Amino acid sequence: MCKTPFSISISGQQLETLQKKLQLTNFPDELDDAGWTYGAPLADIKRLVQRWKDGYDWRKYEAELNDELPMFTRDINVDGFGTLNIHYVHKKSEVGDAIPLLFCHGWPGSFYEVRKLLPLLTATSLKNPSFHVVALSLPGYGFSEAPRKQGFKGAQYAEVAHKLMLALGYNEYVTQGGDWGSLITRTMAILYGGRHHKAWHTNSPIASPPSLTTSPLSFLVYLVTRFSAAEKADLARGVLFLKHGRGYAAEQSTQPQTLGYLLADSPIGLLAWIYEKLHHWTDNYPWDDDEVLTWVSIYWFSRAGPAASLRIYFEINRTEIYEVVFPKIPMGVSFFPKELFIVPRAWVRRDNQVVSEFNHESGGHFAAYEKPEELADDLHKMFGNGGGAYGVVAGKTGYA
Repeated sequence: MCKTPFSISISGQQLETLQKKLQLTNFPDELDDAGWTYGAPLADIKRLVQRWKDGYDWRKYEAELNDELPMFTRDINVDGFGTLNIHYVHKKSEVGDAIPLLFCHGWPGSFYEVRKLLPLLTATSLKNPSFHVVALSLPGYGFSEAPRKQGFKGAQYAEVAHKLMLALGYNEYVTQGGDWGSLITRTMAILYGGRHHKAWHTNSPIASPPSLTTSPLSFLVYLVTRFSAAEKADLARGVLFLKHGRGYAAEQSTQPQTLGYLLADSPIGLLAWIYEKLHHWTDNYPWDDDEVLTWVSIYWFSRAGPAASLRIYFEINRTEIYEVVFPKIPMGVSFFPKELFIVPRAWVRRDNQVVSEFNHESGGHFAAYEKPEELADDLHKMFGNGGGAYGVVAGKTGYA
């Protein structure tokens, strides 16, 4: 399982093929004054495609990523699935006792999300703890190899991430994740918590209402407790998302291969599919066109192709271990108001060992990218001196 240094190097032929496909784009029509009502606006997509064809310089951003992110690949054996070659970023702090932290992305994210967070967490400071940061590309994402067999579920994604940390010499570590990264690191907390996985932090917490059979006391409290105005607003937004914002998940969870033909063959289809989420799932984030195109290009040029990233929805179902078993290790939670679904804090506390809780006035689903300073501050407070998870990794306080 030796590491191999990695640099992104998209071939000229791949770039030429992309340009040919963009030149052949057929745009759909659009209703008058549609805006975002029916999906990504035609004017936005035309502007982005024009930029992709003329002006956007992939080589510039490829070089920036190679310069900024120490990247590697490593073979990881997954029980029952053989060996997968995994791509990851590994930035070590200059602090010898830095805390090993795994950053885990979701969909439609990638290792790219850690870019702004990385210098904040690895910095040397007398005030804040420092981290050795590992950010993997999940199997089937970015430049990681995709599984070839059916049934690659949450436990397998967790196994890959855990074995990567062990291979890097981090016998004890902590994690941070959002979206699927939250579910994967939660699964890691259940499977490897205590001995190896020492604490976890998420900006996408999940929890279910208390039931009479599993938690009768909490259920009775639930029946008589009035939610605050803020909690009611959070739940209302969540219900709105479930009714009107989960069409993508229904398709990806049931027929990912069918959708995969579109995303693998049509760059404009991939662009629109992801751009809509970048717009809807952030809190008025001022997206630059080149930011969007770099984000989408990583999917277009991904090792396995963009269709591979969808299968996690099909494979992970609601009866998996994260639903029926609760982690026993310290947990930190950051609440950003435009997260897709925010459950009452009491539900999260009931199911988890919450030691640090942070509330923010702005921010959305992609916290590491949209609000890197705030997220880094939360991690510093959680793992710093006096924090709820201070000293959880033996001999690694994060301070020089």
